[in-house]
Amino acid sequence: MDGALRRARPTGPSGAPTSEGGGPGADRTLIHETWGDHAALIARSAASPDGSVGLVAPQVVDIASAADPLPLELGGSLERAAIAYETYGELNARGDNAVLVCHALTGSAHAAGRTERETVPGWWDPLIGPGKALDTRRYFVVSSNVLGGCYGSTGPSSLDPATGRPYGLDFPRYTVRDMVEAQRRLLDRLGVRTLAAVVGGSMGGMQVLEWAATHPERVRAIAPIAIGPRHSAWAIGLNEVARRAITSDPGWQGGRYALDRQPERGLGLARAIAMLSYRSFDSLEQKFGRERAAAGRELLGVSFEIESYLDYQGVKLVQRFDANTYLYLTRAMDDFDVAAGRGKLQDVLGRLRMPALVMGIGSDVLYPEAEAKALAAGLPNARYQTIRSPHGHDAFLIEFPQVSAHLRRFLDEVA
Repeated sequence: MDGALRRARPTGPSGAPTSEGGGPGADRTLIHETWGDHAALIARSAASPDGSVGLVAPQVVDIASAADPLPLELGGSLERAAIAYETYGELNARGDNAVLVCHALTGSAHAAGRTERETVPGWWDPLIGPGKALDTRRYFVVSSNVLGGCYGSTGPSSLDPATGRPYGLDFPRYTVRDMVEAQRRLLDRLGVRTLAAVVGGSMGGMQVLEWAATHPERVRAIAPIAIGPRHSAWAIGLNEVARRAITSDPGWQGGRYALDRQPERGLGLARAIAMLSYRSFDSLEQKFGRERAAAGRELLGVSFEIESYLDYQGVKLVQRFDANTYLYLTRAMDDFDVAAGRGKLQDVLGRLRMPALVMGIGSDVLYPEAEAKALAAGLPNARYQTIRSPHGHDAFLIEFPQVSAHLRRFLDEVA
């Protein structure tokens, strides 16, 4: 039924349902995005239990049907589409106390608390809950897996109802603008009339800016983090190399691989490329330096700890993500330009008059701080804050005290 709410089914690395008990897939446990450094996981796990949202129940909502298809910016439409999401707190009677939290490239809807299958706190758990920056006594916080994702939302790893097989490359191209339209339909079904704020980093920041440009009448404040107003040639180039790593793997099979037979080498290499851009020179030097992983002298063996680390991160991603989804999402990120079809960039940004908190990261090599500062300069009602950290782009998922303090102060002032 269109608009029906239901519990999200547990999914495997490619988005396929996993077994609830024994049998195939029972020993493969998904974890959400930790962005490659145990510091992020430790920071969440070691956080005080005070203010936790506790046990949460992932949900799924249908947002398209044959009678109400979802049109896509680049052409075509989806007659069947669902979005996985989690909520924290209560929506008020006016429907105007919601905060939408938007995730990054390989993230999920699991932003806070714990689920029956995931005991690790959500990727922004230190920021969401009673008394935290996104105070659930005050706000109704919504986090969804984007359209085209592989954590419960409809995407390339979903089953095509016409064939009974995964869509693969038959899935239509989608954009960040389409992700926002899917989120709008979700919020309509939840009874949200206006958003107190839209918040997110990296690809999540792209969604924040699209919300502001597409639905300014529904957004009272925005907080884009570690992002600029359009994807740069530098970022596009890095994504293209990662896509080539995937498509060059014979296991990719033109995108027709079985769900349980990922192109592991290609996806692992794509992750290694991305990991280097998520960190910084100082971060990697401090963590690894020239530490040796083995004393062997094999030409192609693993000699240094940094090599072992990159291998490990590739294995982790293969266990929890889908290769085709990676191709689609990175292409959507490359297509991102908030001014596309709207006029000159300076004019488009000038029309976004809601209060804005822009945060950049001093050590970010993927989205250099200059991009975030330029974004803040173009928004007429923006303030800027630097996240000071050696951890590079990862910092918005590690430096929780800084992000929390800036966000809390901003929301207190604009509420």
